[in-house]
Amino acid sequence: MSHSSTDPLTGPLDGPLTDHLSDPLTDPIAPPPSAPRGAPPVGPPPPPPVGGHPVGPPPPSPPPVAVPEGDAPAEPRRFMTATDFLDRRDNEATLGPATWGWRGRVRRWSGGLIKPAMGAAERSYEADRAAIQKDFDGPRTIAFVNPKGGAAKTTGVLAAGYTFGTVRGGGVIAWDNNETRGTLGIRGTRSTHRNTTRELLEDLGRFADVYQSRIGDLGAFVRSQGDAHFDVLASDERPDVTGVIHATDFADVHALLERFYRILLIDTGNNLRAENWLAAAGAADLLVVTSTIREDTGYSGLWMLDALQDAGHENLKYKTITVLSDPSPKVDEALARDLVQVYEQRTRGVHRVPYDPALVSGSVVPYAQLSAETRRSWLRACAAMATAL
Repeated sequence: MSHSSTDPLTGPLDGPLTDHLSDPLTDPIAPPPSAPRGAPPVGPPPPPPVGGHPVGPPPPSPPPVAVPEGDAPAEPRRFMTATDFLDRRDNEATLGPATWGWRGRVRRWSGGLIKPAMGAAERSYEADRAAIQKDFDGPRTIAFVNPKGGAAKTTGVLAAGYTFGTVRGGGVIAWDNNETRGTLGIRGTRSTHRNTTRELLEDLGRFADVYQSRIGDLGAFVRSQGDAHFDVLASDERPDVTGVIHATDFADVHALLERFYRILLIDTGNNLRAENWLAAAGAADLLVVTSTIREDTGYSGLWMLDALQDAGHENLKYKTITVLSDPSPKVDEALARDLVQVYEQRTRGVHRVPYDPALVSGSVVPYAQLSAETRRSWLRACAAMATAL
């Protein structure tokens, strides 16, 4: 009986299947077809005999794989480099054992034999620290703004300076860009000198040579905050009422500070029409609207956002974060909810920080005396700022 089948390489096969199969032990190997007379040989010549025995022609090469038009051929698999290895190890790294709460106590009581994983609160804390410590591709400027006095701008700058400074390990400056006499220099740690932005402007020539000027030279003008790991540049403290900080003055000082610091925190004044206020708002990579849980300061911050919007500032919602501070141990919670709701509509995030006597006393801020709740709240707020940059 005759069968009809199909060879996947040559097409239909007719007749008995055995007619198309050869016995590898008895059938001679069919010679390759001869080329036409006078035609040049096709393919490479056969290799010379090895050991006196003739060697047949090499097997034909497999047909090339067709690549669809417009598609690039797949790249060969790449080996893992040293950098790939370190990146993979870093991505696979996990947080260490718990140190907080009952999990931390179990680890300590067991002498490290039992190592519970971190709880949700400790993981969140470590994530916020990692956000603050991230690398930037250049200096970043954060301006703290609200045209009303008593809106916690200065205390906010100092608390943020302490947070960024201690978590990042330095490279942070808080600058009082008040058009008149501000209070940042009064609330920050004192220094042996009384120089301010005014004296720095008068001596900018010493920093003209970028190859010779050093960050140490700024020590004659900025005030170190010690263990808080950030510096303060105070506003003019002279008793006379002459002299104004112009937009060009702001630009000169800002360009200088960007050479030596990674994060610039600017404490602004209360006059939205002042040249240096407008210059700070324009140069800022991020605006932080500060307000206490009071109707007047909350309204003032919203009015300022309206004014900036009307002045042509774009993407304010994504360029702005709100920090609401409790001015006393007990506040109007209904008002607090209203402020949170309205500022959530106008800015990319709202962060509330608790009342802390160390921040509202009006004297030099004792950073070591900030409560654990205050530190945690500012860590969360500064992590949001770093993420927004």
